[in-house]
Amino acid sequence: MKFVDEASIYVRAGKGGNGCLSFWREKFVAKGGPDGGDGGNGGSVVLVADESLNTLIDFRYTKKYIAEGGENGQGRDMTGAKGADLEIKVPVGTTVIDEDTGETLGDLVKIGQTLKVAQGGHRGLGNTRFKSSTNRAPRQTTKGTVGEERTLKLEMKVLADVGLLGLPNAGKSTFIRSVSSAKPKVADYPFTTLVPNLGVVKVKKHQSFVIADIPGIIEGASEGAGLGIRFLKHLVRNRILLHIVDLAPWDEVTPAEAAQIAVNELEQFSPALAQRDRWLVLNKTDMVPEDELEERCQSVIDALGWEGRTYRVSAISGEGTEVLCLDLMTVLEEQRTLLAESEEAREQEEAMRRLIDEEGRNRILSLREKRRKAGQTLDDDDFDDDDYDVEVEYVG
Repeated sequence: MKFVDEASIYVRAGKGGNGCLSFWREKFVAKGGPDGGDGGNGGSVVLVADESLNTLIDFRYTKKYIAEGGENGQGRDMTGAKGADLEIKVPVGTTVIDEDTGETLGDLVKIGQTLKVAQGGHRGLGNTRFKSSTNRAPRQTTKGTVGEERTLKLEMKVLADVGLLGLPNAGKSTFIRSVSSAKPKVADYPFTTLVPNLGVVKVKKHQSFVIADIPGIIEGASEGAGLGIRFLKHLVRNRILLHIVDLAPWDEVTPAEAAQIAVNELEQFSPALAQRDRWLVLNKTDMVPEDELEERCQSVIDALGWEGRTYRVSAISGEGTEVLCLDLMTVLEEQRTLLAESEEAREQEEAMRRLIDEEGRNRILSLREKRRKAGQTLDDDDFDDDDYDVEVEYVG
């Protein structure tokens, strides 16, 4: 199965049934009068967030979704049956956008959450509705209206409390393996992570948070290089970003240079995302000579002008990870409490997410337009040549 995080679909709600023109005809009843019933309302199209889905791949093969229309009215004042609503299951974390207007219709971020994207047509009226004291035999009816239709763009963003940011081989996959039960691929070459990996970090019996390992960013990612432009948007819903820096890099790029590259690409993709709460994690301390460790750590801090939280860890041995996870849990619990109690905080959080969404989407659209004018294509559609196992799953 392939990991697909964007898809376009066409939806159309059902047409309302027409009203019926009918008169009661019965033996020995001289003036039966009008008895035409109303039509039935058309079915609507509704999206439903389903926890069993973790990719939008189904929408690459089925692109048209049409709800059932309402039945026409019948004689003897019989109303036509209502068209059944069409429920379309999408992964939790799906953003729904009207492609024609660019309007964001909603975010499905909770299991079972629903979003009506196309309203069914209204029923037509039968001639019984037009009977009056001056119009005993009305021949007026109305037709049912057509249902709404839209072309929708679905964007899936993984739902995680903490997102890992860094260059390839910084140790992000090793870190998530160390602190959770997730088992992403780890190897001594770059780009081993091709899709986001999610793991549940259990700090205490009833305390846990979700952490996401995003494919590594390389220089030029915000211009479409590597996989970064496809997956930077998955950091939108993360409350805290862990910027993991390799203190013992495999290439000639110094830790300070690597840290600066990641931050630059983040800022170019979305300035608002770059302002998210970000912690610096200096990884692979066990692979650096003791007499060089302090110098390398300080070089990264100086290069970034860093004044925030800093942690020194060894993901492979687990050294320093327990303290980091405890601190993450403490801050996340404080944030959850604040969002639960403060409407202003919730509004600010939602506004920030919308801004990051907009900046990221505009960045991708501008890049596509730039490539189109240059006669090139931006290959962020899917991995067409090879199938990769989908790793986006919550592992306890």
